[in-house]
Amino acid sequence: MLSLLDLRARIAAGTLTPAGAVDLCREAIAARDPSIGAFVAIDPDPAIPQDGPLAGIAVGIKDIIDTATLPTQLGTTLYAGWRPKADAAVVARLKERGAVALAKTTTTAYASSDPTETRNPHDAGHTPGGSSAGSAAAVGAGMLPLALGTQTAGSVIRPASYCGCAAIKPSFRLIPTVGVKTWSWALDTVGLFAAGVGDLAYALAAITGRDGIDGEATSAPRIALVRQDFAEAPEPAAEAALATARAAAERAGARVFDLTLPPELAQAWERHSAIQDFEARQALGWEFTAHRDSLPPHVRRNLEAGDATAPATYDDARRHAHRARRVLKGLFGEFDAILTFSAAGPAPVSLASTGDPRFNRLWTLMGVPCVNVPVPGDGLPVGVQVIGRFGGDGQALAVAKLIEDALRG
Repeated sequence: MLSLLDLRARIAAGTLTPAGAVDLCREAIAARDPSIGAFVAIDPDPAIPQDGPLAGIAVGIKDIIDTATLPTQLGTTLYAGWRPKADAAVVARLKERGAVALAKTTTTAYASSDPTETRNPHDAGHTPGGSSAGSAAAVGAGMLPLALGTQTAGSVIRPASYCGCAAIKPSFRLIPTVGVKTWSWALDTVGLFAAGVGDLAYALAAITGRDGIDGEATSAPRIALVRQDFAEAPEPAAEAALATARAAAERAGARVFDLTLPPELAQAWERHSAIQDFEARQALGWEFTAHRDSLPPHVRRNLEAGDATAPATYDDARRHAHRARRVLKGLFGEFDAILTFSAAGPAPVSLASTGDPRFNRLWTLMGVPCVNVPVPGDGLPVGVQVIGRFGGDGQALAVAKLIEDALRG
């Protein structure tokens, strides 16, 4: 994979120019994307800044995120050719920091769950996941050092696990969602894909201006291993990855404890869909009322479910989520991080499904930072998920880096 940190080090050393770094991505795209299909548009002549902490870093932008220089089509025919007049806030920030918004990456329609035609870079017969299919596949295939995705249920962490790259869903609203097509205003979170955890930390610090995010160190962290038993059993490969990650964490000096989550967390998990669907029905109100017959089947089903959700049910779900967040905050008084499954298993053998987000929903609802750490092994990639307290993105990244280093060592 293309490492952001490696590219930046070569640029700083004078052995690579920012334009040369972007050309490396173009060459990789030309070689690999015909068999993957991760992109919907590529800028033929982007501005390439010479300065800034992200100078020379080509970024893939999920196609629900507005770009002024490239179309934003939301993975749909309804918005085919649509050209926003302004960049989304996160895209503008990337450019301010020197990055190049090189390409738009595929997304499921409206970032829901109708599959794209993108293929997993490790096996073309398997899904790359969704909804951030193109972003995960582009980084996992070594075509880009950085890509943006969004997560409302599991659309950053799960595809990263399937495609074998690192990813972070930061704390809720750490990265602005202004200029990002809304599905659920209480859940939608902009996330990042990169080759490794260090790359994520550097990029997140540069984007948010919080330099400490990439500088936190951790020694003998207290890690709660959580199986999320309420989410049904995972596949053997996911079990094996979690066991491998636990052993690596313990080798690195972490203290790992088994933890069964309190019932308030399971109750919130059960209500995630009520919040998601109720808000989606309103966020996509024009599409639902004016173009219902043209909506893809999964989108239409979700919006119809939201249409049938009573406000009282939605309000009850919000109360349960609020209660669960308080309980989770208390748990982080005893632990520095949570370690759990990123996905139920490797990418499914199908392009007709984006996979199951059941191990991601709770943490998105809680608004806490989640980091996917790829676990080396035979066969298709499988990752594990490191979760931190709300606002503790640096700590979550530090624990994830400790595990990543131990796995690689």
